Amino acid sequence: MTGPLVERVRQRLAGTGNLGLDAELTAAAGRESAYLLDASALSELSGQVRAELTGAGPLEPLLADPAITDVLVNGADQVWLDRGRGLERSPVRFEGDAEVRRLATRLAAQAGRRLDDAMPFVDAVLADGTRLHAILPPLVQRPTLSLRILGRRRLTIGNLIEFGALTAGLAALLAAVVRARLSVLISGGTGTGKTSLLGAMLAGVAANERIVTIEDAAELCIEHPHVVALLARTANVERAGAVALAELVRQALRMRADRLVVGEFRGAEIVELLAALNTGHSGGAATVHANSVADVPARLVALAALAGMPADTLSAQAASALDVLVHIRRDQAGTRRVDQLALWPRQHGLSPQLIWTRAAGFGPAADELAARLVLAGVEPPPMLASR
Repeated sequence: MTGPLVERVRQRLAGTGNLGLDAELTAAAGRESAYLLDASALSELSGQVRAELTGAGPLEPLLADPAITDVLVNGADQVWLDRGRGLERSPVRFEGDAEVRRLATRLAAQAGRRLDDAMPFVDAVLADGTRLHAILPPLVQRPTLSLRILGRRRLTIGNLIEFGALTAGLAALLAAVVRARLSVLISGGTGTGKTSLLGAMLAGVAANERIVTIEDAAELCIEHPHVVALLARTANVERAGAVALAELVRQALRMRADRLVVGEFRGAEIVELLAALNTGHSGGAATVHANSVADVPARLVALAALAGMPADTLSAQAASALDVLVHIRRDQAGTRRVDQLALWPRQHGLSPQLIWTRAAGFGPAADELAARLVLAGVEPPPMLASR
């Protein structure tokens, strides 16, 4: 199908009545393509125009592929995708940068956001949960679009073992941590699988417990019978109606939650969650961006500072609120693996102590973790008991 033909159908469709989208598409495509003799070609043309009007245009086949998690557009002739093995170039092309801009603007409008010269960037969530980021010139050389496809599949611990993210012994250790209601903080870089691991671990929560999740995008998928998902809301085009993660944490405290889960610490909500974990809400969980478990304290201090909490106060709160740190790393081959486990010390001011690393095995805090499990009435798993 040629770009000019699609454009003529689009222009003709703009002048039609209110027949309904499918009927209008078929009629407009038929009038503009009388030389197309077979029904399959007409159907293809109608589908292409529909994708450009209501879908993702040339990106539609990529977003429909269940193996793809990210689609990145760096201009009309540079489309990249991620199937879990790192970024790879896609043969998909746009007619020109103007088409990329039209698509970005339309997707932003579908999410109730504005994208134009006055507001040349947007971060939003589409109706199907896909996370959209777009930025326009002159802030960038060419219109740039990033789409992260979320929540397609609930990964189990078994899936993660199969993919090589962790061993069966390590999975049993993490399951014991969940049963003991120890709070868990998962760290790692972008795209390392923090949310996937968190969702798989929370599937092990007892069925008679209520999980309340707080996120700014619906990334967590938890195979559990009682999950209530709270989603933050950005301001609308009038810059009103925003609801922040910190407010949702406060609301969750009134919802009789057995487990409070923040999809990712991004700012002031860290203060609210630490306060909750210090007032009887054990077994909470969250994720945070960090390069290693050793870097997590500095990252938390920086986030707490956004809410006006001093570093000493943050350290004291974390000492009694946090238990286990899990760090995930993505290797050069694109494989996501649990790389480090650490224990947050009960003594104020100390750094996390290593329980286990993939490179060196068990560390000095393994005995302390075993003691905390026993204190919670949970038998240490074989990996920990027989080391």
